[in-house]
Amino acid sequence: MDEPYIIPYYREMIGFLIKKTFFDLWDNLFKVALLNLGFIASVAFPVFIPGLLGSIPPLFIAAMLIGILWCGVYLAAAALSIKQVSDYSSFGFGDFFRNLKETWPVGIAMGLTVFVIWILATMIIPFYLQLSSVIGLLLAAVIFWTTVVAVVSLQFFFPIRARLDTKLSKIFKKCFIFFFDNPGLCIFSFIHNLIILVISGFLAFLFPGPAGVLLFLDEALRLRLLKYDWLEENAAANSGTRRPKIPWDAILIDERERTGTRSFKSFIFPWKD
Repeated sequence: MDEPYIIPYYREMIGFLIKKTFFDLWDNLFKVALLNLGFIASVAFPVFIPGLLGSIPPLFIAAMLIGILWCGVYLAAAALSIKQVSDYSSFGFGDFFRNLKETWPVGIAMGLTVFVIWILATMIIPFYLQLSSVIGLLLAAVIFWTTVVAVVSLQFFFPIRARLDTKLSKIFKKCFIFFFDNPGLCIFSFIHNLIILVISGFLAFLFPGPAGVLLFLDEALRLRLLKYDWLEENAAANSGTRRPKIPWDAILIDERERTGTRSFKSFIFPWKD
């Protein structure tokens, strides 16, 4: 894509994405903090319990697996709840528990995937590096970069489940399709979310935290899908060999009107507006 196409893309779409995410986080501050608190309690299991069983490898791995699976289930329900915030609505904790029942299979699937990635990163790649051979180095590099692509692609796993498909195989497939069609957005989202998690550490991960990351990813997917709607309505624009310039300024008119603008005073004293 040529340079003139890149600059408007980030100025219009990414700028609005960050703005809307922040507005939605602020408007749902209490619920976001509670979701994060629940996740902190959940992640305590795979972080601390396996360490107590370190002398018994099978129990260590079993405890780690169970903890990761539960974290996957929790995040799946949280993502489906957060989707309502992205859609200019809100959610109750009754919704969260209903979502828990609905999404637990994909949560377990994602938990298993994370467990496999953990095995690859902590055991398989170091094993090949220790071979001290060209073949070992090559295999380690291939597994490493495959893992990187998988991690960056699968960050949209839960938003895609919430918005596009409920069939497990199609969710995985659409994650990689979305990455290869939108590598810039996916890489930006990954780096953005790492920064957000670092910032969240200073606030005990209560805000923005994991729920803030889920909201950003859902907002990003939701806004990005508007591009595909535009391409479907303007098929002629996509008939050439070059990728068409997406008119984000026009596409986001309704979104900007619904999101509105706010002063600093309105954030701190919303009842005075």
